[in-house]
Amino acid sequence: MRWLVRIVAAGVALVVLVVSVSALPLLVLRRGPVDSSAFMQRSLREDPATKQPCAEVEQAWVPRESISPHLRLAVVLAEDQKFLLHDGFDSKAIRKAIDEAERGVRRRGASTITQQLAKNLFLWPDASFVRKGLEAWITLWIELLWSKQRILEVYLNVVQFGPCVFGAEAAAQRYFDKPAAELLPEEAALLATVLPNPLRLRAWNPGPYARSRRDELVGLMDELGRARHLRGL
Repeated sequence: MRWLVRIVAAGVALVVLVVSVSALPLLVLRRGPVDSSAFMQRSLREDPATKQPCAEVEQAWVPRESISPHLRLAVVLAEDQKFLLHDGFDSKAIRKAIDEAERGVRRRGASTITQQLAKNLFLWPDASFVRKGLEAWITLWIELLWSKQRILEVYLNVVQFGPCVFGAEAAAQRYFDKPAAELLPEEAALLATVLPNPLRLRAWNPGPYARSRRDELVGLMDELGRARHLRGL
């Protein structure tokens, strides 16, 4: 009987350890500036937008209220339109991505903003079952411990907008010579456009696709900006 008690006790201890390791960093980051991430540190070795190391990373934390509502809306419309509705995962998008993969067509992105934040903050870009599993685990904890407003605030402060440029404030200053709070709808839409691929898409010299996508997003912002499920951004 003692061996069974010891096994149960060891199992409980392991669960407590895993939960503590997962939850404590996110509890610490529930408030205040987040001025670094795994992706920023990686860029000092090899920046995804240039494939060269960054001499330094441009990033300046600003609170949610100092980020233009146009940018908050544009990023959600571009990256995760159900952001305020789901619990971290978009099951419909995941099913579509699996279906496309099975049919051998171009894979559809299925990651939510919360999943992208989990990856950017703590993990690495290369896709693998291990990384996706860790990403899902961290996503669950982020959604449990943070508000949606905090998730979007941190995401917009750490996501990459260009070569060695991370976060809305650094991007606004670099590409538009103004603070993130003053971004216009067209500028916000352009920044949201480059998020999926800062290696190929440029905010400072947008090509035909980026300009077309920017215009499409501006239209969506006009059309859906007052939608009930997008309130509270």
